[in-house]
Order: sequence, then C-alpha cells, then structure tokens
Amino acid sequence: SSGINAEWPLRPGADIRLLLEYCELFGCLDHVSFDLSLARGLDYYTGAIFEAIPAPEGKEENVGSVAGGGRYDNLVGMFAPKGRSIPCVGVSIGIERIFAIMEKRMKDCRTSSVHVLVASGQKGLLRERMKVLNLLWESDVNAEMLYKANPKLLTQFQQAENQGIPVLAIIGESELAEGKVKLRTTKTKEEQLVNREELVQKVWEMVLADQTQTQPES
Repeated sequence: SSGINAEWPLRPGADIRLLLEYCELFGCLDHVSFDLSLARGLDYYTGAIFEAIPAPEGKEENVGSVAGGGRYDNLVGMFAPKGRSIPCVGVSIGIERIFAIMEKRMKDCRTSSVHVLVASGQKGLLRERMKVLNLLWESDVNAEMLYKANPKLLTQFQQAENQGIPVLAIIGESELAEGKVKLRTTKTKEEQLVNREELVQKVWEMVLADQTQTQPES
C-alpha cells in the first residue's frame, strides 16, 4: 500500500517493528515470533525476511519451514522500464514438504463424503444393488456403489476402507429371500442383519456412531 511504501526504507530494525505492529493490528501476532538466528542466503533481500513453520499436531515432529521469503525492493525494478523502483515482498512454498505433512495428517481422515457403500458378493445382483441404493438416496443418505456388473466382494471392502466409508450395506440371495440387508462396520468389521424396513434408521445410527468416535478431542 502507499502507506507502507511511504515509510520505506526504514532504519535498521524499524521494519521489523512495523511488521509486528501490523501483525498485532491484524490479530495474528500470537502466530509470529522474532528470531535473530534466521538467515536466508539470497542477497537481493532489502528488508525483513521470514519463514513459515507449521504447528505440530499431537506427537508430530517439527519438520521445519514450509515457506520462506522477504522484502526485496530492487529485484523487479531491474526488469521495469527505466529501472524504476518497485517495492515487493515475495514468498516461496515447499510443495513437497507440505504434501508430506498432509499425507501424515490424512492417514486417518476420510477421503470421501459417502456414508454407505452398497455391495454384493454374488453375480447378477446389479439391479438389486441399485434398488437399495435408491432407497438410501430417497432418505437423504449419501450412498454409492461400484458400477461394475459383478464386482468382487473383497474389492468392495477395499473401496470402503480406502475411502473411509464407514458402512457397507451388503445383499445376497439369502438376504433378498428374507427381505433383509447385512450392514457391516468398516472399521470393526462387525456385521448385523436388519430388515429392509429398518435399513435407513440403522444406517443413520451407525453413521452417527462413527462420527462420534472420529470427532477430535476438544
């Protein structure tokens, strides 16, 4: 802004004081620390330099900085008409390090918003799976199924585990004959037979139970 540019260049240390003042005004001073040991090797910096360090979660180790940058007033001006001064602040982000942190933190996170995967372990039940799927959809249950005609049951189990889908609704010839559906909890692998009329209610109970178990501690 013109206000910042008007106050630049500043006395040694004055830029740090100004930066910390602005951080306080924006309410983020608690997330900023002044470190005299911080150094960056590039010589085009003309003012404050900074690095971003993610706060560790739980037993997670500190991985160091994931971004860094600073103030440089002369670099961009080298490429401007007549070499005019263009005050700048820049930052570079360590994508690979950020991805590594995200991968660690997302191991126990769901990668899908689906609550129920409708499955079957026998051939020729595509239409029956579609009927159960539609029944769940009509009750606003976020459900899905594999759209192959005859997917292997193990493949369907792995799909639920990989995407963090908490419940499987499984049908077979015996379940169809009895008017029931087998519900399986993905995490515990516990199974129960429920009447088709109770399916939606039981599914919601299992979904809510799973959400309660996975809620982070306050």
